[in-house]
Amino acid sequence: MMNTTQLVLLLGFLLSLIGFWGLLTRRDLFRMIISFSLLDTGVHMIMIGIGYIKGGTAPIFDEALAVGDAVGKVVDPVPSALVLTAIVIGLAVTALMLSYAVRVYTSRKSLSIDAVKELKW
Repeated sequence: MMNTTQLVLLLGFLLSLIGFWGLLTRRDLFRMIISFSLLDTGVHMIMIGIGYIKGGTAPIFDEALAVGDAVGKVVDPVPSALVLTAIVIGLAVTALMLSYAVRVYTSRKSLSIDAVKELKW
């Protein structure tokens, strides 16, 4: 039987693989942006799953939690802080990509990457 942490990690890897596959195989800008968002969300889930400890507590040291017991009982706050920052950055990057897609559509009347000849080698 799979516990919650393993399920979050598995779903994170699955979302990352789906997003990566979509980035490599799709030629439509909108679908590529959705694939990037899936990849981004999968990486966030993996980072949260890695930093989680079952039955863990917040990293607040007081009379209920001694410093010596902290290693096995405290949830690491760094992955949570990194994911929170990454969510904000991912939202900004997605908004930038969507604005770029709108500009490409207004100038080329197409969302296909093939319609933008200047980007080809």
